[in-house]
Amino acid sequence: MKKNILSCALVFALLTNCTPSKEDNTHAQPDTPLKQEQAADPLSSWNEGATKKAIIDFVEKTTTEGSTDFVEVKNRIATFDNDGNLWSEQPLYFQLIFAMDRIKGMAEGHPEWKNEEPYKSILEGNVEKALAGGTKSILALVMASHAGMTTDEFNQEVNDWLATAKHPKTGKPFNEMIYQPMVELLDYLRANDYKTFIVSGGGVDFMRAWVEEAYGIPPHQVIGSSNKVKYEVSEDGTPTLIKQAELNFIDDKEGKPVGIHQYIGMRPVFASGNSDGDYQMLEYTMAGNGPRFGLLLHHTDSIREFAYDRESHIGQLNKGLDDAEKMGWTVIDMKKDWKKVYHFEK
Repeated sequence: MKKNILSCALVFALLTNCTPSKEDNTHAQPDTPLKQEQAADPLSSWNEGATKKAIIDFVEKTTTEGSTDFVEVKNRIATFDNDGNLWSEQPLYFQLIFAMDRIKGMAEGHPEWKNEEPYKSILEGNVEKALAGGTKSILALVMASHAGMTTDEFNQEVNDWLATAKHPKTGKPFNEMIYQPMVELLDYLRANDYKTFIVSGGGVDFMRAWVEEAYGIPPHQVIGSSNKVKYEVSEDGTPTLIKQAELNFIDDKEGKPVGIHQYIGMRPVFASGNSDGDYQMLEYTMAGNGPRFGLLLHHTDSIREFAYDRESHIGQLNKGLDDAEKMGWTVIDMKKDWKKVYHFEK
């Protein structure tokens, strides 16, 4: 069953991620004592130790003129996976929960769903049975909940959902389930003239609706999986883009370096992920000339977040753990390296 759910969740994630100006790249935060503390310690939510030191040492040596490892501003590219790396991904990918909630909200207009799988099981609250149908079921859920609307309408649907939906463990809005230490890292990199991108298996349209507010990353710096979009002009002469029920690009595993090449056009200097779906992105980053940094987040904190790796139904981290040392990647131990996980923690 775990393998079926893993396959389903992964397919879902695949369907749906010059010097930048301060306005484009600075994550807005209120001028609070926390912000003042961060000015003195840009990674204030990180515990002192080898991981934090490795990050700071890398940034300092690549941004100090005269250093043998100095990287020109135009080449300072940093890429980050989203699910499980910048925000939580358990117990299911949040976008999958969004799709299931959409199915429930659309059910009144689809009375046939009461007797048709996988919609029947979703409406009855039996998620395990709904996902047991494998790829076919997930495709049905995604296409029914994501396609057939304009991109503007989809953007509004995502924002409306984020305004009301709550995480089943914390009771917090899903867009508050972001990792404070990673937000600090993004800010720290941008403060040192790194340009930050999201490169995720999640849906690009889903992420672009909210990531700028959450992470300070503008929509045009988000690469993700996508379905096809069709240009149409409505009867009143308004040009629109309609989301189609057909895959366009899969931004996962081998697809991540491809997406980086096609949409950024430069090999990253810094790459961060949390699962084997990010393996190729880190591998590609580290293969470049000059200083490189690969960062892998290991979920080890079952109290403040979730502990999972090799046997997880989503976000599986197996090969990455085995190869991290020989590949020269730095591994974050969430329980050990982070003072806090979420910004709302005291």
